[in-house]
Order: sequence, then structure tokens, then C-alpha cells
Amino acid sequence: MSEYDVTVIGSGPGGYIAAIRAVQLGFKTAIIEKEKNLGGICLNWGCIPTKSLLRASEIYRLIRRSEEFGIKVKDTSFDIQSIVKYSRNVVDKLSKGVAYLMKKNNIKIHQGLGKLAGNHTIKIFNSKEEQEIVSKHIILATGVRARNLPGIEADGNLIWNVQHAMTPDRLPKSLLIIGSGAIGVEFASFYSTLGVEVTIVEVKDTILPLEDREISNLAQEILIRRGIKIYTNNSVKALTKNKGSTQVQLSSGESKEFDRIIVAVGVQANTENIGLENTKIRLSSSGFIETNEWYETSEPNVHAIGDVAGPPCLAHKASHEAVICVEKIAGKSPHKLKKECIPNCTYSHPQIASIGLTEEQAIKNGYDVKIGKFHSNFNGKSIALGETEGLVKVIIDKKTGELLGAHMIGAEVTELISNFALAKQLEGTDSDIKSTILPHPTISEMIHESVLAADDESLNS
Repeated sequence: MSEYDVTVIGSGPGGYIAAIRAVQLGFKTAIIEKEKNLGGICLNWGCIPTKSLLRASEIYRLIRRSEEFGIKVKDTSFDIQSIVKYSRNVVDKLSKGVAYLMKKNNIKIHQGLGKLAGNHTIKIFNSKEEQEIVSKHIILATGVRARNLPGIEADGNLIWNVQHAMTPDRLPKSLLIIGSGAIGVEFASFYSTLGVEVTIVEVKDTILPLEDREISNLAQEILIRRGIKIYTNNSVKALTKNKGSTQVQLSSGESKEFDRIIVAVGVQANTENIGLENTKIRLSSSGFIETNEWYETSEPNVHAIGDVAGPPCLAHKASHEAVICVEKIAGKSPHKLKKECIPNCTYSHPQIASIGLTEEQAIKNGYDVKIGKFHSNFNGKSIALGETEGLVKVIIDKKTGELLGAHMIGAEVTELISNFALAKQLEGTDSDIKSTILPHPTISEMIHESVLAADDESLNS
């Protein structure tokens, strides 16, 4: 029987980072993964492949706009199977990269389903054998999976989950996306750019409901202008499958036909079949594993990180939790995670990114706020790029100058949000940002201008 100091179940961005940090701190470490490829959902069926697909659609969009820049391109076309192949090649390269990191750090990989068996024991099941290992500390990083809707379960044919949507063999003519969070809006952007008639149905009164309402409203306006139909305050009341399409009745009373449907209504934690019944581990009302601020569960020496330990379900949050968790196990004094410092990104076109409180949340929490806004059509680099649909909005505490939140839509804002993340982590104020020299011409100048605008001091609008 193999014995380890730390064993991680799950090899996603939380799991493999936890394993590497454990080795760095001197622990004999193993990782258990039930899938053939390492990297978890994010790398194999989430963050990475979707960004690869969106990159391909972005190139196609730019080629179609080429005459705006004085460039003529004849006979523009694409091959969806080649686009998917490119995406899967990117995934394969990065998955092999994770395997290399495991080998480099002398981390033992156990292929199979890991199940807690009590007394520091984990049973591992695979097609070839069953084995047991013993570990002083166990870290659960089993992630989440897409949630189904009753009566609208994915079948891989007419109704897709996100995995089906990433690997189409051909494009549908019409597509309904149920749910308008980051995943739904990203798929809407991808398929619409490639010419598919896309419709979004959202049960709430705005798309991207977790974002600042002003940003969500602007995103909705832009997507509608680009041909995407959006039905908010709406849901699918009934669905009938035909031979090659589905007939959908909306709660608003409208009936529409679609070739394919993507269900993007959130996720649920992977807590089944991992042996929780053999422990004292508790689940929250929403099905996630309950932990304290150091990711310790109710079972001694068993920890949980990443998506399975609760939202926000983001890869970068999982990786950060991994480091904190392992450092705490090692007896160090890591800084606690500050959820208000976790950035959110949606990689659609236009991109959306945010951090901290929305305007509505800040006011509800009792802050006296000042709001700064700067639009892309006043930014020289955005104009040069031909990307003038965008906005940077900041929420600042009038009393202290603290940056409470930042919300962005436009070109490359998923890169720009890191500036605000650093400012919040360092507890920077509006004065600090005002006195920072940003290069010209760059889109990042919008950060400076938005903070200036909070005091009516914007110099370029």
C-alpha cells in the first residue's frame, strides 16, 4: 500500500496546483484523476477550448471587416471541423504540459476514481484494478459539471451540453441558448459570428445577471445589434423534439423552432461517488462541500478547494485556494482569500470583465459612492483598432477613495481587469490610480480616465 503526505483527488487548476505546491513544500504527493487526460474540466472542456474557438471566430470576424482597414480579402470561408481540431490540439498540448509538470515535480499519478474510505485511506477504482493508498492529508478538487434542466436533458443530438457545443461536426442554422451567464454569452458570440441564427432565453430580467446592470444592458444592446435575439424574463415552458429540430414554447407564449439547443444554466458539484458517506463532511444547501477559510472540511485532515467547495466557480480562484490550503497544511501563515478581489471574465465579443461590488451592491451595502465612466470611442487605441463599443466603469467610496468595484466591456478588457485586481489587492485608492502613469496609446488609459471621471476630471471626454 502506497503512503503519501498529501493526496489530491482531481487534476484541474485547483488540483494540479495543489500537488505542485505540496511538493515545493517538501511533501510526498500523489494525484488521482479518473479521466485519461489531466487538467480537469477547465483545460479539457471549459476555459481553454472555448477561448480557442472564440479566437478562431474573432479572426473570421476581422477578416470579414478587412475592407474597413483598406484590405480586400476574397472568398472568405471557414471549416468548422478544422476549427474544432485547432481547439482540441490546444487542449492536447496543455494537457500534456500538466502531465510534464507532474513528472517534473515527482508527483505520482493514480489513474482512476478516488473514493474516501476513512482512516486516511483512499480506494482507487479503474478498469484494470482496485487499490488503496494512505495519505496524511487529502485534498478534494473534484470540480463541477453542467446542470441539466428537467425535460431538457442533453442528448448530444438536438440538445447539447457545453461539451457537445464545443465539438460540432456541422453548424446548425438556428440555435437556442438557455441561460445567459458567461458560458451562454460566449457560445452566443461564437456561433453568431459564424453565421448561426442565435437566440438567448434568460429567466432573469437581464443577461449576465452577475455583472453590473449598466454593463449587462450595454452588452445586451450590442449583441442585439449584431443579430442575436434575446428574451429576458423568459423560460422554456415546453419542448417537442422533431426529426431534425425542436419546437419550443416560451413562457411568454411564443413558439419557435430551433435546429439545436444549448443548455447553459449553471453547474452542480461533483460530490457523488467520492466516499463522502464515509466521512463527517457536510454539504451546503446548494450541494457544495462546506469548508472553513483554510479549506478544512468537517472531517479531520480532509480539505476541499475549487469549484466543489463553492462559487465563484473560476479556475483562478481554485488555483489560489490550492496554494492557501497547502501552505496552511505546511504550517505557514498564508493570507486568506478575499472574494472581493476575484476578477470575473467573459470572453465573448465584446469581452466583459469585472471585480468587486456592482453599483447596486455598493449602495445596498451603505457606501456613499462616486461613479466614474469612460467610453471606448474616446480612446485613441480603441479607435485605431476599430473597437469603439465599450465602457470602463468604476465605483469608488467617496469617504476613503477605496476602489469598491470596476466593470468593463470592450476590446481586451479581460486583460485590463488585472490592473484593477492588483489595485484592489494592494488596497489602492483613486488617488493612487490617478497618479499612475499609463502608456499611450493603449486601451489601458481608459482605467486612468474612468477614475478621473469619478471627480469630473476626465481629460479626454
